[in-house]
Amino acid sequence: QLHMRKFNNEDTITIEPWRSAAFPVIRDLMVNRNAFDQIQQAGGYVSFNCGGAPDANDIPISKEVADVAMDSATCIGCGACVAACKNGSAMLFVSAKVSQFALLPQGQVERARRARAMVRKMDELGFGNCTNTGACAAECPKNVPLSNIARLNREFIKAKFAD
Repeated sequence: QLHMRKFNNEDTITIEPWRSAAFPVIRDLMVNRNAFDQIQQAGGYVSFNCGGAPDANDIPISKEVADVAMDSATCIGCGACVAACKNGSAMLFVSAKVSQFALLPQGQVERARRARAMVRKMDELGFGNCTNTGACAAECPKNVPLSNIARLNREFIKAKFAD
């Protein structure tokens, strides 16, 4: 937030766009966030046999697991996490997308491939590394929990051992 009372007449105010190599400046204060779309395309989906419509309660999921998955799915891809991170890391975004599927039975088929592909794409696009300062979660407008980053790390390590 910018409080004008803290500035004197003729002070210079410099407003800059987010500083992340993966979010190139389009013009003025606009940045291109297509990098998030590319990460999502790398593995943020679930595929399964599309036979007849299954009964809604066919695969029981505990309320606790469903709540955590839904908390992860609330990520809107705004990029506030990247802007808040001193390293320009997209770990909170990627971990939210990986977590929402890793917790549900429908996401198990591509579980290992998803973690590898999304982390690889995040690295390719030039996002920084996570140092677990928590600035991303503090700025997230949807309160995506920092615990998702730990889940992403576990998923990624398990996927590497599966190779």
